[in-house]
Amino acid sequence: MTTLRGGRLLEGIWGAVLLAIDARGEIDWTATGETLDILCGSGVNGVYTNGTAGEFHVQTEAEFDRLSEATAAAAGRAGIPFQLGVCHANPRVARERLLRIAGLAPDAVQIVLPDWWPPSLAEAERFVAGMAEAAGSIPLVLYNPPHAKRRLTLAEIAALKRTAPSLIGAKLPGGDAAWYAEMRARLPDMAVFIPGHFMASGCSSGGRGSYSNVACLSPRGAVRWWNQLLSDLDAALAFEPRVVGFIEKHMIPLRASEALSDVALDKAMAAAGGWAPLTQRLLWPYASASEEAVKTIAAAARRELPELFLD
Repeated sequence: MTTLRGGRLLEGIWGAVLLAIDARGEIDWTATGETLDILCGSGVNGVYTNGTAGEFHVQTEAEFDRLSEATAAAAGRAGIPFQLGVCHANPRVARERLLRIAGLAPDAVQIVLPDWWPPSLAEAERFVAGMAEAAGSIPLVLYNPPHAKRRLTLAEIAALKRTAPSLIGAKLPGGDAAWYAEMRARLPDMAVFIPGHFMASGCSSGGRGSYSNVACLSPRGAVRWWNQLLSDLDAALAFEPRVVGFIEKHMIPLRASEALSDVALDKAMAAAGGWAPLTQRLLWPYASASEEAVKTIAAAARRELPELFLD
């Protein structure tokens, strides 16, 4: 089954909850709250905290708790599902986070594998089983990004699903036609989410949605693209090469030219999108994109992908 705690299917465009960082390098909670309300009202299928773009790896525990509570409240006001990421390199801290936020009744929780020492498959199974036990009736979603120290195969994810039936979804980088064929065969009862810029081809091949980097640039635009996928597959597929081309031309080169992380790229897109009171700033000690780069991204996005900015 791929249903969230509230009974809805896990699918569609989910927006990352991004942190507004002030000039002192601290979280601006007022601006972050405004961003949450805008995101929740954008038409996304749901919101989630503490993916890579959510900067979970540099939050204090007090910040984690406050963000979790704010997200639950904002999603509740908007009447949309929400997932809370309890991700942490230390699996014991991740479990403690899960136990603390269970009372907020998220529709699912996102987890990552322990990430200081890569776990064996047996250790990964032990971890997922323990998190499922701590979660109780709350479903789990696994986040296994390309930079994880233990990259799981589809067969290994299927083994984790057998260990913990409450594992209903996974956020994965996708692959070629053979990868999607194997995914459909091995994970028929899991909702596999793929990168936002490959949303059309990935979902037409069996993916269920995206925790979307495109939604960092424009939540409403990403939702329009998803709706187009449902109503006009050919048009949605035709739009994808332009999105991929934009990422490859304007975002990927920043990794080298400004020595930036993927987090910084997502925050730069959000700042360029201009849909919320967000800047490109990251929490200490990580570098963010330059003001000049954000202006270039903003102009290029509106020139090359105007469909994302119709409102």
